[in-house]
Amino acid sequence: MTERPPLPPFTEETAIQKIRMAEDGWNSRDPDKVSLAYTLNTQWRNRSTFVTNREEARQFLIQKWIRELDYRLIKELWAFKDNRIAVRYAYEWHDDSHNWFRSYGNENWEFADNGLMQKRFASINDLPITEKERKYHWPLGRRPDDHPGLSALGL
Repeated sequence: MTERPPLPPFTEETAIQKIRMAEDGWNSRDPDKVSLAYTLNTQWRNRSTFVTNREEARQFLIQKWIRELDYRLIKELWAFKDNRIAVRYAYEWHDDSHNWFRSYGNENWEFADNGLMQKRFASINDLPITEKERKYHWPLGRRPDDHPGLSALGL
């Protein structure tokens, strides 16, 4: 079994580190890479989609990033305890008609002892925005360290 530090139980520092690692992974938009952060039997609820293993998670991500173009994500710690982390996040994207959205969400995560995520429960709402209302303008990929987070952006 592969370990993916930091491992539970989490401290505030290691929870923030785990969140940034997840954010960086999802901003890569690489389903093969991102799916490796989850257990083989991972369980997800993402909106109305239910995922029951790593391969389903990988397929979900492939489809997600086909629909959600120019995807950029920021995550922030909400709470943590033992092997669980709660995050809030917002991401910006557009569809193939160039309609822009900011999607706001909350996730509850549970980790196996080896640091892989075994459960992910996400609730998400999409807000249509204009291109002028966008707040995330970094080049596609990892959010720069000096880019403001959600709280600093008033989100």
